[in-house]
Amino acid sequence: MRTLAVCVPARNEARRLPVLLEALAAQDVPFAVNVALCINNSTDGSAQAAQAAAAKSDGRLRLKLACREFPPHLAHAGSARRAAMELGADWLNAEDALLISTDADCRPPAHWLSANLANMGAMRIVGGRIELDDSEAERWPQLFAMRRRFDDYWQKVRAIEDEVDPVRWDLPPRHGDHTGASLALTVGLYRAAGGVPLIASGEDRALVGAALAAGGQLMHPQNVWTRTSARPTGRAAGGMSEEMSRWLAAGQGRAAPRVPAYHHWRRRALWRREMRPVLGPGLLMEAEEKLPPMPAEMPLPEAAQI
Repeated sequence: MRTLAVCVPARNEARRLPVLLEALAAQDVPFAVNVALCINNSTDGSAQAAQAAAAKSDGRLRLKLACREFPPHLAHAGSARRAAMELGADWLNAEDALLISTDADCRPPAHWLSANLANMGAMRIVGGRIELDDSEAERWPQLFAMRRRFDDYWQKVRAIEDEVDPVRWDLPPRHGDHTGASLALTVGLYRAAGGVPLIASGEDRALVGAALAAGGQLMHPQNVWTRTSARPTGRAAGGMSEEMSRWLAAGQGRAAPRVPAYHHWRRRALWRREMRPVLGPGLLMEAEEKLPPMPAEMPLPEAAQI
């Protein structure tokens, strides 16, 4: 059985950490779950809340806890996620062991770990689909309605990509998420990628790019997914909560979000198909990020219109 550690950065998450840890204790894997938790720059008793939740798990959780106080210029998502991932990698200390990143405000379903294990290979990077936590649907109906519109839009974008530029290890049906809320790779590939970059935001995408450059293969299996809080205010600058704050504003009658029209995605998929054999996956992502952004000229369609 491949060993694994769930790696969690947290800052002032005393309320949400017990929810996450309870969900991890309820996983359907036949072994205790290792949780590498790095709490940074917190003032709300997050460490005590995590320890209490682990103690209630009847041995289902093995918690390794680190409390850090980063200086102001390093008190950001990159430092926190790197610390959590390094804690897990050093703890397992085996090239084929599995590191699974998640966030303190997530609530994964019971099959999350077993689905990650089922899809894992030595050089695979497994991205998990991110769903808004359905327990909060009544509180934030505008956010859930906007998310459905975005889900339909991205589903059509992926259909274009799969038609024009299919990737043999990431064939449909697939989703498109590979964020720190659900991202799995081996310790060996993580170390080959150089770890999580120390950048204030986008550290998860940068890690994926480095892992691709190190020979990793990114995949998006539909059976790997987790829930994340629908809160429109979060802890990390540039995180999903900022995007949801914009969704909330749109749902309350302000201007609808604008997105690239589908023909731009078709042109981009054709570019990828042409450049993929020339650059390889790692340099392809790097080169794509240097392209001019696609114009967001189309109002996000209503779900029924797609």
